[in-house]
Amino acid sequence: MTKLSVNINKIATLRNSRGGNIPDVIKAAVDVQSYGGEGITVHPRPDERHIRRADVYDLKRVIVTEFNIEGYPSPEFIKLVKEVKPHQVTLVPDPPEALTSNSGWDTIKNRDFLQGVISEFKQCGIRTSIFTDTTADFIINAAKTGTDRIELYTEPYASAFGGSRELAVSPFVEAARLADKVGVGVNAGHDLNLENLKFFNDKIPFLKEVSIGHALIADALYMGLEKTISLYKDQLS
Repeated sequence: MTKLSVNINKIATLRNSRGGNIPDVIKAAVDVQSYGGEGITVHPRPDERHIRRADVYDLKRVIVTEFNIEGYPSPEFIKLVKEVKPHQVTLVPDPPEALTSNSGWDTIKNRDFLQGVISEFKQCGIRTSIFTDTTADFIINAAKTGTDRIELYTEPYASAFGGSRELAVSPFVEAARLADKVGVGVNAGHDLNLENLKFFNDKIPFLKEVSIGHALIADALYMGLEKTISLYKDQLS
């Protein structure tokens, strides 16, 4: 069964919009795990517009499943991750001002840079994942960086899902097969939701984990967090 890691950035966004500690990000992480979520994902950005650095340290104390920290590997981010030592770090190529992740790494141009960063994290015993698209050369070169996994950027799949589902998912099937062939595990994330998740999960071989935030938290506003997590896990069974 593919694991569900819940990105709680949007809970922090809501909290920060008013000040104070409502909703409580730490309680949300505890609840996600108690309701069956198999991991917590956060993406701390330099401007702390959602998850704050202090949240990352506080979350480490309460996560009993899997802690996944996403971000661009700036010196400050690397320092944070090495101090917290999450189970997994997912490297994304976002500039600081990006609203959300909108592309994967060019692992050809950035191979040496990524290789150095990944080596640092591996010395700390942290599993690494590189955010990338379905380009074959990028996946092959991702493997050459020493990363444990890639995370497939699934926005193109989600955008095309309303047309031919088979055409939408086909590049991701091939990408997953190639990743397995070159010895890299497969995660996925971005714009996955209750409409498109089951088909994706059924079609993608070797899929270990999906990271879902925006759609899941939005659904929880209508249905409640416990029911929402149950529904998402049903799509992955």
